[in-house]
Amino acid sequence: MLEIGSGTGVNFPYYERGVHVDAIEPNPLMMNQTKKRKDAAIASIETYLASAEKLPFPDDSFGAVVATLVFCTIPEPAKALQEIKRVSKSDATFLLFEHVRMDHKMLGKTQDFLTPAWKKVCDGCHLNRDTLELLKQSDFSISKVDSYFYGLFLAIECSNIKEVKRINIDEASK
Repeated sequence: MLEIGSGTGVNFPYYERGVHVDAIEPNPLMMNQTKKRKDAAIASIETYLASAEKLPFPDDSFGAVVATLVFCTIPEPAKALQEIKRVSKSDATFLLFEHVRMDHKMLGKTQDFLTPAWKKVCDGCHLNRDTLELLKQSDFSISKVDSYFYGLFLAIECSNIKEVKRINIDEASK
């Protein structure tokens, strides 16, 4: 399993015994805070100082990917999604819990207005990022979306669909 943006390791206690998690985090300060939770976890967890836009893993490595409140801060989210597609197996599950731009006209515009200042104060966080639309544009197959707090938070379940390359047998024998 791959965790994108593990932060302080807040998810580590929820992984079950026998599960191996490779967790990436680009912020060295956050990585320093993960040690206690990593050591206390019952799952096997390996942490890496790495960005989601350049994952240090081979193609088709993971059957599941988790991201929790992280896509708002990724500088190039479309590139990160390409990397997740690359390192996850075909039909791999991708689970996200993210805050997003709200559909409510006034609240969405408020998020748009606050985002420039918010990014400076909150480690690059985009209050108004439309992560669900980014997933759709990246050709993830979305199977479930649950909305919380008037659409501010989304729990998204999707999977990686990779195209199968077909070889013409007559041409392959040439």
